[in-house]
Amino acid sequence: MRWAPVPSVVLVTLLSLPLPALAQEPGADTGQSSSDTGQTSSQGVKGFFVALGQDLKHLPSVETALTLGIGGGLALAVSPADKRLTRDAVRDEGLEETLDPGQVLGGGWVQVGGAFGTLVIGHLTSSPRVQAVGSDLFRAQIINAGITQGLKHIVNRERPDGSNYSFPSGHASASFASAAVLERHFGWKVGLIGYSAAAYVAVSRLSENEHYASDVIFGAALGMVSGHSVTVELRGNRFAVAPAAVPGGAVVNFTMVPRGFGAH
Repeated sequence: MRWAPVPSVVLVTLLSLPLPALAQEPGADTGQSSSDTGQTSSQGVKGFFVALGQDLKHLPSVETALTLGIGGGLALAVSPADKRLTRDAVRDEGLEETLDPGQVLGGGWVQVGGAFGTLVIGHLTSSPRVQAVGSDLFRAQIINAGITQGLKHIVNRERPDGSNYSFPSGHASASFASAAVLERHFGWKVGLIGYSAAAYVAVSRLSENEHYASDVIFGAALGMVSGHSVTVELRGNRFAVAPAAVPGGAVVNFTMVPRGFGAH
């Protein structure tokens, strides 16, 4: 099935619309300030879903539009080379063996299970800090899974191995969602490690013959949007990551973004 980029454009448009019910300023008449998100999320199941609702309201933003716009544009730019890049990655046996752990690292047991496990450990140890990080990681995975799986079924792009639901890459989006949350909580040094691991997972999807470069590029953008939507209260000087197309492939750029850029 030939890939049509229309769903990507639609998603960017919808999430960037300044809908009154969805684009409220953090802490504006919601019964909960943005700075209280981590605290509220630690107050049981009800608090978790209250925080999740706030996260969904944070999705429509300038930052979301820019991230998805750049990701979608770069995915389109690299798509003519999709088949060649995946074919070359699969044929390189040394690369394939080196990237094999990416299958596990980007999978649900590690990404979703690790996020949920962090949340549980935070509760068992009565650590507000661990609870807040675990809650943000888990909520980011929920939001990311909903968006990613929805797009997979809308686009229904055929994978390189002949199976379905190639676009976007779920492994890439989940890994970048976790990296975005960790960077917001712990700073650019941890963020660099997290994003490097996410990039490793993304590239591994090509060598496993599971995805094309455009799948993982847009998946990375989705993951960053998901991670940032649950950490709005932690926005400050941050480490922005953007994939970029280059002759014969793609690279990942890391840029320090000033405080307040892309605010609602």
